Amino acid sequence: MACGTSRFVWNLALEEWNRIHNSGGTPHWMELKKQFNATKYERFPWLKQIHRDAHSQPFSNLGKAFSSFFKGSSKYPQFKKRLRSRDSFSVANDKFRFEDGYVVLPKIGRVKMTEQLRFTGKIVAGAVSRTADRWFISIQVDVGDYAKARTGNDSVGVDLGVKVAATMSSGEQIQSPKPLKAKLKRLARVQRKMSRQQKGSKNREKTKVKLASMYAMIANVRMDFLHKLTTKLSRENQTIVIEDLNVKGMMANRKLSCAISDVGFGEFRRQLEYKSVIFGTQVIVADRWFPSSKTCSKCGWIDKTQTLNDRVFNCDSCGQTMDRDVNAAVNLRTLGLSGIACGSVGSGSRRKTSVKPCRDEAGTKIHSLNDN
Repeated sequence: MACGTSRFVWNLALEEWNRIHNSGGTPHWMELKKQFNATKYERFPWLKQIHRDAHSQPFSNLGKAFSSFFKGSSKYPQFKKRLRSRDSFSVANDKFRFEDGYVVLPKIGRVKMTEQLRFTGKIVAGAVSRTADRWFISIQVDVGDYAKARTGNDSVGVDLGVKVAATMSSGEQIQSPKPLKAKLKRLARVQRKMSRQQKGSKNREKTKVKLASMYAMIANVRMDFLHKLTTKLSRENQTIVIEDLNVKGMMANRKLSCAISDVGFGEFRRQLEYKSVIFGTQVIVADRWFPSSKTCSKCGWIDKTQTLNDRVFNCDSCGQTMDRDVNAAVNLRTLGLSGIACGSVGSGSRRKTSVKPCRDEAGTKIHSLNDN
């Protein structure tokens, strides 16, 4: 009932937000919450049976959703449907506790945990959610200053790709597990089975749960790989240089979209940017038009005839031969270091920037992030 209550209040708040906005007003989630709290038990007496956080937190979540929408980082908030939305509800830090491998939740009681809480610090909040047929609780913990956990101060350029997920400027190449590709045939078989079953039948519901579990497993494998990779990069480096990839445009290519989504380019950048704040690492995002793959990392010559099929970079100027992805990663690292040396990149944990053109001691121009 807590999940349904959270979904119900979200839809109620969004409906009121739209009504105020359409009438020329300026809605705010705090005002909506005050109005709701003033009459909620009179209008909806059944809310007394649900713990307060389930019908309190949706207002704050709606405010965050609209804040992201106004910044242009997300779409306009939508109404939640019972069969399509993700079941979840929030729990305040004073409403649950841990006891000998169990978590004690309001109204629900003791629930056995499959793993213990791994972080020590002040518990801020919790959120219970369902993925497929499994339930999870996410605990937000304030661990204090975590930047001291960084173990290295190196600089690295990272080139993302389809055949090789990540190529480092050191020459190290990390392969993606490609969980979607490994499960495609089995997914297709289960989807065909569900399409033949009668809608509303119990067998179809069982197959639907099985299909959701398969997708959840694929997502878990991908997220585990990305978390381990981004944590390793953030912990071991002081500066990380990546490209500003047009993921949306790349996904429009039907021949590459499946492989790109299987690696998770957008999620890689999202994780890297927020973890850089935790570890005190600087992330520099190169302009998407910077020719990292076409430029010789030794002499700076640009091969304008290079195609995606050319996996080895051959320099006609200095004769250097190098793997295409490694060459790109080295160029990214050099670009980031040149920007820092010339003062084009300010200090800070997270930085999306354009490095201004610089010149070395001989007066030779060093490639900037805006050079084509």
